[in-house]
Amino acid sequence: MQPHTPVLYQEIIHALQPRDLGRYVDGTLGAGGHARGILEACAPGGRLLGLDVDPQALALARETLAPYGERATLVQASYETLAAQLSALGWDAVDGVVLDLGASSMQFDRPERGFSFLQDGPLDMRFGPSAPTSAADLVNGLDESELADLIFRYGEERDSRKIARAIVRARPLHSTRELAAVIQTASPRRGDRIHPATRTFQALRIAVNEELAAVENTLPQAVAALRSGGRLAVISFHSLEDRIVKDFLREQSQDHVNPPYERLYEVERKAVVKLITRKPITASEEETRENPRARSAKLRIVEKL
Repeated sequence: MQPHTPVLYQEIIHALQPRDLGRYVDGTLGAGGHARGILEACAPGGRLLGLDVDPQALALARETLAPYGERATLVQASYETLAAQLSALGWDAVDGVVLDLGASSMQFDRPERGFSFLQDGPLDMRFGPSAPTSAADLVNGLDESELADLIFRYGEERDSRKIARAIVRARPLHSTRELAAVIQTASPRRGDRIHPATRTFQALRIAVNEELAAVENTLPQAVAALRSGGRLAVISFHSLEDRIVKDFLREQSQDHVNPPYERLYEVERKAVVKLITRKPITASEEETRENPRARSAKLRIVEKL
C-alpha cells in the first residue's frame, strides 16, 4: 500500500508558521504526515496534540511520530472533543490548529473499511469503531424517502430519488460492489467525469460519521483555543464542508457592533480573527498529478486577533 501523502503539506506548514516552544493541534492526525512537519518546524521545544478516532490511523501515526517522543501527545478521540482534550493536557491556549476534513486516502485504500466502490468490501464507512451506525444500517434500514433525502442533501445527487428506489428494491445490500452496481444501473451517467456512485457514497459517509455537525461543533472550539497571533488552517474536500468553514470564518472576522438606534446583534463584539486567505488555497498541478485526492482540496486560514 502506498504511504499516505498529506494534502497541501507545504502550504499547511507555511500557514501555521510553527516555532520553538509553540503548542499545536492536529485534529485529524491520520498517519501523521502534517504532524511530523509541524514537529520538525517547531523543534526543539514545540509540542503537538494529535487526535483521531481511527485506531488504525493512530497506530501508523505512533510509528511515524515515535522519534519525537514526549513532544507528541496522541489521543484516540474526535476533534469535537478539542476543548476537553486541551483541558486534560493543561493547555490554556495553542499557537496553531490544523483540520484536514473528510476521509483519508488510507481509509479509501482499505477495502475492509467500505469507503470505496473501486474495491469490494463491507458497507461500513465508519471513521472509528465506536460509531453506532454503519452505511449498511442506512442502506438497508431507511425508508425510500429518507434515503433519497439523505443522498440529495449530503451528496447533492440529482438522481437521488431514482437511486433510492433502486436501492430499496435490491435490498438487502451488504457490499460496496453490490451497492455501486445498483446505483450504476439506476443512474448510468454515460460520459460523466465521475463514477455514478461517487455522490451517493459521499452522502452515506457524511451521514454515518455526522461529519457536517462535527465541523460545526469544532470550529468555535478551535478559534477559542488559539492565543493571539495563533492560526487555524482547515482543508475541506467538498462544497458542503467548505461552505460551513467559509461562512463561520467570515462571520468571526467581522465586527458585530450595533449602529446608532438599531439592534442588529444581541451580543456586540469586535472581530475575533482576521482572514489570511480571502480565497481558498488549492493544490498545484504538480501535486494534483502526484496525488489525485488533492484536486478538490481547499485550504482556508485565519489568525486570532
